[in-house]
Amino acid sequence: MIERIKDGDTEIALIIRKSFRKDGVEFFTPDDYSQQIGYMHRPTGHLIPPHVHNPVARQVHYTREVLVIRSGRIRVDLYNDDQQYLESSILEAGDLILLASGGHGFEVLEEVEMIEVKQGPYAGDDDKTRFDGIAAAEVVFRNPSA
Repeated sequence: MIERIKDGDTEIALIIRKSFRKDGVEFFTPDDYSQQIGYMHRPTGHLIPPHVHNPVARQVHYTREVLVIRSGRIRVDLYNDDQQYLESSILEAGDLILLASGGHGFEVLEEVEMIEVKQGPYAGDDDKTRFDGIAAAEVVFRNPSA
């Protein structure tokens, strides 16, 4: 299952649930995203030819993160670029989220292990602006069963 959280026309987050399955290859991100997310399902014996990636100059303006939840449960709170709260979602083991724009905060609901992938080089304190998030009583889920 694929979930796209938007603020107007701006994609804030893309969630690929562990239940997603499809034969072949699917890329979920448009070509202009600085983080590309693709899925591949290939049969035994399928060959992917050896290759190298060519040097291509790219300009990246914002750090975008991909989180892969290995174990546990975490709530992600999503904000637009103006730091206004939009909604929350629960991520579980096997889920993946691309934080494509806006802001985000987290609450660990069950001890969590996750892998984070983002562009580098890391810019230290210049990389982010922290702001006050919502209170627990303000959490809104798109899916009320969350």
